[in-house]
Amino acid sequence: MVVSTVVMVQVRPGIDQVHAILIYLLVILGASTGGGRRLAFPLAGAAVLLIDYYFQPPYGSIAADKPLDLVALTAFLLTAIVATDLVVRAQNETQEAERRAVEIASLARLGSETLSAGRAEDALARIAEVIQSTLGMAECSIVAWDREHGFRAASRTIAGAWGPDDDPLLRTVVQHAGPSWVRGSGDGLEVSQEGDRQSSIVGQSVQKILMPLAVQGRVVGVMRLANTSPVQLDAAQRRFLDAITYYAALAIDRVRLVAQAEHAEALREADRLKDIVLASVSHDLRTPLTTIKALAQSEAMQGNKSAAAIEEQADRLTRLVSDLLDLSRLKGGGFTAVPELNTAEDLIGAAVRQTKGLYGDRPLKTVIDLDSPALVGHFDFSQSLRVLCNLLENAARYSPASQPVELGARRDGDMLAFTVSDRGPGISDEEVGRIFEPFYRSATATPDTGRAGLGLSIARTLADIQGGSLQYVQRPGGGSVFTMRLPATELREDALEQSA
Repeated sequence: MVVSTVVMVQVRPGIDQVHAILIYLLVILGASTGGGRRLAFPLAGAAVLLIDYYFQPPYGSIAADKPLDLVALTAFLLTAIVATDLVVRAQNETQEAERRAVEIASLARLGSETLSAGRAEDALARIAEVIQSTLGMAECSIVAWDREHGFRAASRTIAGAWGPDDDPLLRTVVQHAGPSWVRGSGDGLEVSQEGDRQSSIVGQSVQKILMPLAVQGRVVGVMRLANTSPVQLDAAQRRFLDAITYYAALAIDRVRLVAQAEHAEALREADRLKDIVLASVSHDLRTPLTTIKALAQSEAMQGNKSAAAIEEQADRLTRLVSDLLDLSRLKGGGFTAVPELNTAEDLIGAAVRQTKGLYGDRPLKTVIDLDSPALVGHFDFSQSLRVLCNLLENAARYSPASQPVELGARRDGDMLAFTVSDRGPGISDEEVGRIFEPFYRSATATPDTGRAGLGLSIARTLADIQGGSLQYVQRPGGGSVFTMRLPATELREDALEQSA
């Protein structure tokens, strides 16, 4: 501005006022490009005074004798201000576009890095590297968190900036679900949190930053950034940090899901191997058990008193082996049901006859609802009989000998309901959900009951494959009620089928 003024004053007789205005305008635009509004606006005001003093007659005084000269100065000032504002705005937009381009390039790099990573842990490490290089931090580490295991390192690029003393700060970030940062304050450190609108990390001189990582409102970890010297994040960098933390949270959740999937696959494989071993061992045990029982019967005929105990234990093992074989066949889909037209009275009569030796003189009461529609249904007779016999055997085992066991049948909508009720100890609420699981036995059961906890599991599966169900409820006054429901059939449909 000074050089231009000196030169133009020297050649003032050979130039016009317009030339001075244009030269000053170029100087002001150059100032706005290099120094922004803070430099250009004062220079515009100075140029107005210089034009009035040096290039408008009378020279050497600040005065405007003519109204047109005042209009020219005002137009020059407005033009300089508008041009300066446009230049600065264009520069800001260019810088913002460049920052956006860096963000997009970083996100694109992040996408390619994570997609090319074979394991979830590798993808998490790539995310940490992208964040570290983009923000220019000395360290970026990601710490996973859950309520069961607490904090555990998931990814670390450069170790040393964080130590065990930071655990309380990590817990604070998780509890408040908001960013925290550490900034130098004299010889010590000051911890701040973004808990309200007045507190923001943007523009702060910080050395450590902690960002919570959340998926669907659930905090899954914390991202920690650290630098050797204080740094300042602008709004664009903070926006990039918010976007990138979502990718990091998804990566942590992916690590968790992969671990759960691998654990579930291991459990399935272990269960499959267990079924193979059980089926193989059970099948191989049947032949020696048959031989043992035959030898025990032969010894009993010769007067050996121990033969009866041997035969009893052989029968006990045979039942266990039979249940194991049935369980493996049920899991493998080897059991099939053949539904046929049957009556509830026939099924109950067969169950009473088959368990007659077990009950003996013990009271077994049958209750059939004769007021309901005909108790006819489509079900597999032999498989349904096995379920009822299993329930009756359990009732005889666990209920007092003086209390009768009730075996009933009734119509329940489009189903036949067969109930076995006893006055035993019943089943606690904590165990109701598990009594139908294979190999489950109550904690209060005696160690030597001759059972492996397979009967109810097999019974429910046999009911399910027929389109029915097996349920348990506590009996009012104490005891248990097991209900097997099987598909019922109307008499009119039966008559049509018989005529056909």
